[in-house]
Amino acid sequence: MGEEQRLASADELKAMQALVDKAMQQGAFGLSTGLKYVPGVYSNFAEVKVLAETAHAQHGFFASHMRDEGAEIVTAMNEVIDVAKETGIPVHISHHKLIGHPNWGESKHTIQMIRDARKAGLDVTLDQYPYTASSTRFAILFPAWSLAGGQAEVEKRLQNPELRQKIKQGLIKNIREDRGGGDPARLQIAHYAANPAWDGLTFAEVLKREGRAQSIDEAAELAMEIQANGGAQGIFHAINEDDVKYIMAYPITAIATDAGGSELGKGNPHPRGYGTFPRVLGHYVREQEVISLPDAIRKMTSLPAARMGLTDRGVIAQGYAADIVILDPATVADKSTFSAPHQYAEGIEFVIINGQVIKSPDGMTGKSAGQILRHTL
Repeated sequence: MGEEQRLASADELKAMQALVDKAMQQGAFGLSTGLKYVPGVYSNFAEVKVLAETAHAQHGFFASHMRDEGAEIVTAMNEVIDVAKETGIPVHISHHKLIGHPNWGESKHTIQMIRDARKAGLDVTLDQYPYTASSTRFAILFPAWSLAGGQAEVEKRLQNPELRQKIKQGLIKNIREDRGGGDPARLQIAHYAANPAWDGLTFAEVLKREGRAQSIDEAAELAMEIQANGGAQGIFHAINEDDVKYIMAYPITAIATDAGGSELGKGNPHPRGYGTFPRVLGHYVREQEVISLPDAIRKMTSLPAARMGLTDRGVIAQGYAADIVILDPATVADKSTFSAPHQYAEGIEFVIINGQVIKSPDGMTGKSAGQILRHTL
């Protein structure tokens, strides 16, 4: 269907079901959706439900980046919980957070929704990364309708004065109330291929360099200019620390990076790719005492392994794969920051994968012992 803004036809939905079924037979663990992003944002509940039923028939689970994590987060969570309710499939909410100042504090409500769902017999879990900023492309700030059809169509709309103004109003709303954090200083450029010199700068810093007003209006203009030049990866400082702690303390919250691989020294990526796990162990366990060390380890190992249905990983036991990290709980710490992300953690002595030492105090051993994991029916 490409990036068209429409629902799937009956034949297209059957083709999707066939793809899900084939992938499950090949060893996929379940169905994942990005309902906040193009083209998933154009789907409806019925489409998601049908595909979840297909994955469930092969004993898979459903992981979702929900349709909204700001003002409409309750509606978005109800949709995901309803998928579990109507199909019986286990559901996992990906990197749960509350975006935008008006929504701070809502974690008490959203976590209660998960508690209630589990009390009702639904298998609902979640994960989280331990930061007050998210990261994705700046296109996330744009109204969904304006992204339909791909980059060429976006550029055409931006050249149309009437549509450009309509897009700008949507951008202003999202910068003020949602992922923009209400301040150009909260929008940071991670990687902009058209002008790498801006990597790491905030919108406020770019606007200042160019002699422009550091206003939300100008931030919206800058977002449109960036998108017209191919877009960029951004970091959005719009999450509250109290919500991070509250979500982390919930027993069913697993720890996850939500990060792709980074090339050392390239761009200004979110520090979560380097620092997620040591940050939890050092900052939130040792310094803040939000959770205990054993609980943190459980949230990083046996809890996600159980959700994936892995039967030979996640704990240290006879017959299990020897995936082991040996660290010093007194010194383990993340060093990666938003301004200097390319820094490895401290306090991690050994990394053992499938019984082979990959990293020792002397450095990397050069061995590659990872294996592709497949779900077994």
